Amino acid sequence: MNIDRMEFLSWMKRIMDRFDLLGQDISESKNNLSSIDGEELLDNQDVLQMLKISNRSLQRYRSSGKLPYYTISGKLYYKLSDVHQFIRDSFAASASKTKAKK
Repeated sequence: MNIDRMEFLSWMKRIMDRFDLLGQDISESKNNLSSIDGEELLDNQDVLQMLKISNRSLQRYRSSGKLPYYTISGKLYYKLSDVHQFIRDSFAASASKTKAKK
């Protein structure tokens, strides 16, 4: 069974169009899974890399209530705004300690 070049190119274009559609669907699904109320959710690994801390430190921040978290299907997530607020609070605490020493 031989197919000519034009037919082959036509089939390849169809396949590539399908891949593009699947890629868009996957991107949309991923965005829906990693956000809540339009706000981006981060998992443990994302937060560890963002803050450059150990897993134990992250656990300590969760336990002390300094960093709010959410459990969804047994997995921990953090709102991006909560992580940013945690960073701001940490800087404010550090600045006040520095002023108290002077």
